[in-house]
Amino acid sequence: MYLVAGVTGNVGGAVVQALAEQGLPVRALVRDASRARLPEGSEAAVADLNDPDSLTPWLKGVEAVFMLPGYPDMAGLYQRMREAGVKRAVQLSGSSAGTGDTSNAVTAMMEGSEAAARESGIAWTVLRPSAFMSNTFRWLPELQAGDLVRAPWGDIPLACIDPADIAAVAVASMTDDTHAGAVYRLTGPRAMFPAEQLEILGRVLDRALRFEGLSLEETRAQLEATMPEKYVHAFWDFYVDGSLDESLVLPTVEEVIGRPPRTFEQWAEAHADDFR
Repeated sequence: MYLVAGVTGNVGGAVVQALAEQGLPVRALVRDASRARLPEGSEAAVADLNDPDSLTPWLKGVEAVFMLPGYPDMAGLYQRMREAGVKRAVQLSGSSAGTGDTSNAVTAMMEGSEAAARESGIAWTVLRPSAFMSNTFRWLPELQAGDLVRAPWGDIPLACIDPADIAAVAVASMTDDTHAGAVYRLTGPRAMFPAEQLEILGRVLDRALRFEGLSLEETRAQLEATMPEKYVHAFWDFYVDGSLDESLVLPTVEEVIGRPPRTFEQWAEAHADDFR
């Protein structure tokens, strides 16, 4: 049995789908079973990972777990897993982890989650992906209103990755002991500016789409309206002060799963209906 957190998100949902397609028994952790659209063969496991005790009933017979970062008591969650006999854990993290810069709130959260996995007594694998291709879903409201997208960080190239590729690496790590102790830095096949992504999306949708980068003042206002101040500072540190470079392209995905990571063109084709 395999247990997956974050199934209503892009990566967790893809992990559940990939396990189910392999015919493997999977429990999908959800807070509300009525909101979860799960593939055939998977089971909804209702729990709140802010409360480690709520996880315990779902751990019986579980061989491996896929975990998201950032819960208040990550060590407590891993303790419950170890006590239940879980053999392997795959911890999703982020590309800034490993820098040691715990003054950055995002990095501190990721590194704290990784530390809980390492210290758990369970065989662990850590995944550090670049930004997700699915982050472009943030453009949906503007695309529904017209052909202009105005968004932050227009001058920053990112080697974005398809969440399905992250999931493929996660499933390989959940089902094979040879990945124990590995830290996988995962990227897409090439670095792209947001305007390049939008151009590709426009070709797929047969629309003449235009991108306009927000000014730093507009970007700060947008961030402050949507997240706590400590995370505003974190993203400012990454993308304005330049502490994070996600333009790097690495061969890790192909090395782990035996095929190249999917291109943004492939992702856009696969998700075209979501933008229509």
